[in-house]
Amino acid sequence: MNDIILDIKDIEVEAGNVGEKQITIVDKVDLTLRKGEVIGLIGESGAGKSTLGLTVMGYCRPGCRITSGSIQFRGHDLMNASPKEMRELRGVKIAYVAQSAAASFNPAHKLIEQFVEGPHQHGIMTARDAGKKCIDLYGKLKMPQPEVIAYRFPHQVSGGQLQRSMVAMAMACNPDIIIFDEPTTALDVTTQIEVLATIKDVIRQFGMAGVYITHDLAVVAQVADRIKVMRYGKEVEEDTTENIINHPSQDYTRELLASRSLVRDRQVDNIEDDILLSVEHVSAGYKRGEKILNDVSVTVKKAQTVAVVGESGSGKSTLARVITGLLPAWEGNIIFDHKRRDPDIKQRYRSTLKRMQMIYQMPDTALNPTQKIETILGRPLTFYLNMKGAARRKRVEELLDMIELPKNYINRYPNQLSGGEKQRICIARSIAAEPELVICDEVTSALDQIVAAGILRLLQKLQNELKLSYLFITHDLDTVKAVADEVVVMLNGRVVESGLKDDIIHHPQHEYTKRLLDSVPLMDPTWLDKRLASRVELIAD
Repeated sequence: MNDIILDIKDIEVEAGNVGEKQITIVDKVDLTLRKGEVIGLIGESGAGKSTLGLTVMGYCRPGCRITSGSIQFRGHDLMNASPKEMRELRGVKIAYVAQSAAASFNPAHKLIEQFVEGPHQHGIMTARDAGKKCIDLYGKLKMPQPEVIAYRFPHQVSGGQLQRSMVAMAMACNPDIIIFDEPTTALDVTTQIEVLATIKDVIRQFGMAGVYITHDLAVVAQVADRIKVMRYGKEVEEDTTENIINHPSQDYTRELLASRSLVRDRQVDNIEDDILLSVEHVSAGYKRGEKILNDVSVTVKKAQTVAVVGESGSGKSTLARVITGLLPAWEGNIIFDHKRRDPDIKQRYRSTLKRMQMIYQMPDTALNPTQKIETILGRPLTFYLNMKGAARRKRVEELLDMIELPKNYINRYPNQLSGGEKQRICIARSIAAEPELVICDEVTSALDQIVAAGILRLLQKLQNELKLSYLFITHDLDTVKAVADEVVVMLNGRVVESGLKDDIIHHPQHEYTKRLLDSVPLMDPTWLDKRLASRVELIAD
């Protein structure tokens, strides 16, 4: 028992304003953590995973409170600790890695400044030493040019690089426990391996313990010793990682495992030969002389899904911005329905704009929190179709029916919806304009597997009914297998390989494509160790 560093018993967390009905988010859950051990928290959105993870620090989000239970950290009662004691504990003894890196960094300060702040203010090391440690950790996390990227501002690095910067910050003070809240959600598979390997190495090297919160069982299987499955704030089951993966005892756990194998539900012969979109030899960037896209060519046929894959910073999202005209191309042409379109969205006709819509990665930031769903879905109806009054409201209700949400959602605000429901609203907004092409930019990356599977099924259903064409930008190769007809692989702003999905998946020609496919975690707790061992053997040879 001496190796137990955290012991949480019967913890209960409620939410709701005073005088209102209280909602139980975490319901009488236990959590025990030993030195050098990692426990994985698994479950779909709303399961209470992140809330339980935060209680490890004795913390709750605004509007929530711990109503009962006990939290013992190395024999200290965190439930009765003073604010001063908690300030000395958080970030030093127990650190936290948030899911949304973009929302967690101060945009006005360089990355190295934000790294140095914690260890320096807590008196653990000098600012100079903290700066050296920052660059060292960046190198271990496989950040490109660590000594350069450390002096950049958050907006000057990719989402994957920003997420790794946050992992480095959590490691700065060598804490006893690190809470990882979906730390690899925004990462491509090749980067994910490096982050997972670093997390595993740091825990082994320094004897840290970890709480790893995720919706991806294959990922958590690589780092966790035990897995706790949660649903509706309650524990479903807890067991060793091997038993959870290979011998789950509960139906819900088996459902989570099955959600990884979504099968494409449509006929390939529905695809027409006519090309709807043709990107011809496009080059573009955000600064003159610094190309993000270099001679990129992509085609999308009518009623077809083309997946664009590649690691963080490969130019996938930049390509989407160029196609929509949000970022004018420097060179090349955008041909839509056999006509060259102006590179600048401001110069395109409204009739062109309505035929090409986009669904964004983060529904939380894509929806106006001050507007009701009726307004959010009604705006494109009025803007593109001049629909007003009762006709507009009727169409909004029809759109809600199409995305399988109740009609009474028409009077709700975005904060009254779950993450999956918000993404469904984003889908409805995109099809409200009656487009022919929809660009889906990482639309499932922030969602748990069960919810993501539902979103993919919805997109397939709408494609079958409306004969939509999709340009599907993603780093999730399981998603590619589920939705794509053709695949375009990008690296450093160039297309390195393209073709039919089955050819790319089963017979890749480019070494980078092979590396991508080889980096997809398998539902095997030994997969990461085996892969790292084979890499070491390859280097030795």
